[in-house]
Amino acid sequence: MSDAALKTVALNDVHQQLGAKMVPFAGYNMPVRYSSDLAEHHAVRRGVGIFDVSHMGEFRVRGPQALALIQRVCSNDAAKLAPGKAQYACLPNHSGGIVDDLLVYMLAEDDYFLVVNASNIDKDWAWISQHNTDGAELENVSDQLSLFAVQGPKAIAALQPLTDVDLSAIPYYSFVRGTFAGVPDVLISATGYTGAGGFELYLPNAHAAAVWNQIMAAGQPQGIQPIGLGARDTLRLEMGYCLYGNDIDDTTSPLEAGLGWVTKFTKDFTNSAALKAQKETGVTRKLVGFVMDGPGIPRGHYPLVDAAGHAIGDVTSGTQSPSLGRGIGLGYVSTEFATPGSAIFVQVRGKNLPATVSKLPLVKGTE
Repeated sequence: MSDAALKTVALNDVHQQLGAKMVPFAGYNMPVRYSSDLAEHHAVRRGVGIFDVSHMGEFRVRGPQALALIQRVCSNDAAKLAPGKAQYACLPNHSGGIVDDLLVYMLAEDDYFLVVNASNIDKDWAWISQHNTDGAELENVSDQLSLFAVQGPKAIAALQPLTDVDLSAIPYYSFVRGTFAGVPDVLISATGYTGAGGFELYLPNAHAAAVWNQIMAAGQPQGIQPIGLGARDTLRLEMGYCLYGNDIDDTTSPLEAGLGWVTKFTKDFTNSAALKAQKETGVTRKLVGFVMDGPGIPRGHYPLVDAAGHAIGDVTSGTQSPSLGRGIGLGYVSTEFATPGSAIFVQVRGKNLPATVSKLPLVKGTE
């Protein structure tokens, strides 16, 4: 995609003024780092950082048919939601894979808010619209909203001066709508993608710059820093959180990907019969986390092999963990190698480097 065709977030100029290295990501011009990935990673794990993730997509689903539509397209059971609660889910396709993973917020009865991946906004909109056969009211508000994720153990201290909402009283996967930094009706949620605690703030683009500046000022005593997509990736990988396009895609089953916990067979949904049959027969591969036993950094698409050098799978995401000081990754392996403690090997430039399958999260977070 040419630079001219890239979409920009409302604070594009602010990020450039802060010295961010900007890169094309999911069709947007996005800040990948401001200082270094390592410094920004530690800032979030130990203190507080602010991410501009306004490239994410948001859809409103309203009306008497809203819940029925969400139940039809989502793997999780949205009937369990109450106003003020959020849920992680995926959109199964008809061939056993995943259209996207997403968050479902219940704003009120017959009123839901879906948050989808930036790279899949058009695809998801078409998919959900195609299944909207009973006339739920759909609205794509992706271009109207900015989204800031303020993450880290000092997030409450940094943000509390800007709102009367008691941030410490918002449980994980819950949200409140309230006045924040003088802006009414900001959606303040605690879903997180870093494992370090914190909040997401959804607000109109018109207020984005003023709110960003107030957060940066209010968080100064806690040492708040702007954080780019580079550290976002290492933080989520330490927690074992999936990234669409890397760890899950149109070809990966939610059951293979360890998303059985958001795949509820208490209701019918797209391809649920086939997925239920897969659950009963068992999967032949599973997504696992692993830690390198010694030197070596795993990267996406590196082969995974057994002690004899036989192929058992592939790395889907990998990095050098700033918290552990060693290589970590996610990858699909044959089921017999999926048990924590299993010895596997990553092929790095022709060498088979030893690694150990580890229980997720790979690093203990606060959430």
